[in-house]
Amino acid sequence: MQSSPSDVLIIGSGAVGAAVAFFCAKAGLSVRVVDKGRPGGGTSSRCEGNLLVSDKEHGPELDLANYSLGLWRGELAEFAHLWEFENKGGIIVASQESSMASLQRALQVQRQHGIEVEEIDVPGLKELEPNVTDQAVGAAFYPDDCQVMPMLLTAHLLRMAREAGAELLFDTEVTGMVRTGDQIQGVRTSQGTYYAQTVINAAGPWGAEVAELAGVNVPVGPRRGYVLVTEPLPPMVFRKVYAAEYIDNVGSSEEGLQASPVVEGTQAGSILIGSSRERVGFDHTLNPEALQMIARNAIALFPFLQETRILRHYFGFRPYSPDHVPVIGPDPRVPGLWHACGHEGAGIGLSVGTGKLIAQALTGEQTDIELGPFSPARFDTAAVPEGQEVP
Repeated sequence: MQSSPSDVLIIGSGAVGAAVAFFCAKAGLSVRVVDKGRPGGGTSSRCEGNLLVSDKEHGPELDLANYSLGLWRGELAEFAHLWEFENKGGIIVASQESSMASLQRALQVQRQHGIEVEEIDVPGLKELEPNVTDQAVGAAFYPDDCQVMPMLLTAHLLRMAREAGAELLFDTEVTGMVRTGDQIQGVRTSQGTYYAQTVINAAGPWGAEVAELAGVNVPVGPRRGYVLVTEPLPPMVFRKVYAAEYIDNVGSSEEGLQASPVVEGTQAGSILIGSSRERVGFDHTLNPEALQMIARNAIALFPFLQETRILRHYFGFRPYSPDHVPVIGPDPRVPGLWHACGHEGAGIGLSVGTGKLIAQALTGEQTDIELGPFSPARFDTAAVPEGQEVP
């Protein structure tokens, strides 16, 4: 099967791929989305929907987070109800004087780079979160931390992209690249061949596998994380609350199991409890140690959880990038190939900024922030030799 060429072909229909599709279609480009599974069936269906600035270090990811936040509250504000946008705020809790000192140092840097944050004492913390641990010595409140329902976000962005003219193809696995010389001209799939002026790798934790089909190294792979879901409760946790150790774990490259408490309520009454991180490939084997560590950490942060029933747990594979910076933009090693992956646990929040910037670049506009720091060229210069066909 062959079809008419599109301006853009996007591999992956998670939140990032959906955002790229929406903004590109809105900009007037012809768009085709292909996914080996169902819409949003990968990482986006197995996460919490965080839109955080509190856990970002100074650098490109923080710039993208602030830019994305402006889109959530600006250009996309009229759609906020569709994906249950909540501007609930976030709180980082320190339970030791040493961690409070580290948090205070971090606050100084964050304020210098435009993050709104308020240091709060224990009485102030108890006003915001009455059920938090009595062991807390202080905290920081981030009013700009937000939340969406990730599957609603993905579904509505795909619907809006389709209404703007995009074609969506599911159960369509990409098996190879169509290439002439060093130029990518489309993809071969389980359902046929599709041509495009630009192919965008938005395959999340499978980003490295897609890049390999084009003969380039983009070291984005899976990092597994678990979430526990409690029985529905009356309002007990009012914001996203996590321990200071969480920031260190987010920025770590350790392969072994790490866990730090992250607790938040939902509109349905259930409480979501995380978090864990471990680099185990696409291993679906249950790790009881991770669940136990998450539960212990959560009880330490909110002691009432000791008597709360856990209804279920789930895990997802976050697209880990070794330098903790997403891979966004054209791949200079292989013309015609672009990337939009490697966002790890921040992909929901950063999705809209990623989509908008790619649409701007593809239509020849000046991008609102520079794409250079996100370039895949930072990894290496390896590419398939000119004239060689990629299977």
